[in-house]
Amino acid sequence: MARSSLSVEEVVPVITQEREAGLVRALQGLGHGSASVRLRAALEVGTAADPRCAGALVARCAVEPEFFVRDMLTWALVRQPAAVAVPRLVAELGSECAQARSQALHTLSKIGDPRAWPALTRALLTDADDAVARSAWRAAVVLVPEGRAGELAAVLATQLGRGGRETRRSLSRAFVALGEEGMPALRTAAAEPVPAVAEHAIATQRLVRDPDAGFEWAVEEARRIMVGG
Repeated sequence: MARSSLSVEEVVPVITQEREAGLVRALQGLGHGSASVRLRAALEVGTAADPRCAGALVARCAVEPEFFVRDMLTWALVRQPAAVAVPRLVAELGSECAQARSQALHTLSKIGDPRAWPALTRALLTDADDAVARSAWRAAVVLVPEGRAGELAAVLATQLGRGGRETRRSLSRAFVALGEEGMPALRTAAAEPVPAVAEHAIATQRLVRDPDAGFEWAVEEARRIMVGG
């Protein structure tokens, strides 16, 4: 007479095999032509949180064209053990691919593991690619060790006046996160003879004092102050 059910000992290997097959399919789905399929695949890989997938997730971050899929890839990496994900992400910071560097920095800022701090070099904080630099600033203010904020602010101040509105606002937000420890560097920059640098420094000082004020308002205030001497 045939059995109507399997024993626990027989079921567990079957479930394990099915999960393994599902994980393989999800990993393959990360490179699918459809963004929705890639999004679902990243969700599945993240849900599994299998450390063996960390390399594939990091590699996909470097080439994924869709923002919302990259965001899911970051979520999947955050779910990985930091001891596995952080070294792989740090290694990406030396990539020649700007997106690889930017996404690795973004993900490190979300993980928040202080072991990544030594990898946030001056070269990254002043990277020629605006997206990389912005990601480096966000990561740096999250990871900066106690007592090093002033040192970080001095490097960030060299970037005041750089780029367009988005880049300048991002740098101002970094200074807001540093708080009073960043103010000496801002005061020095506010006296710079380069108008764009001084304006950005003054506007950022306003935002540090009043984080709820809008960036545009702070810039207008800075311009009025500069016109009035």
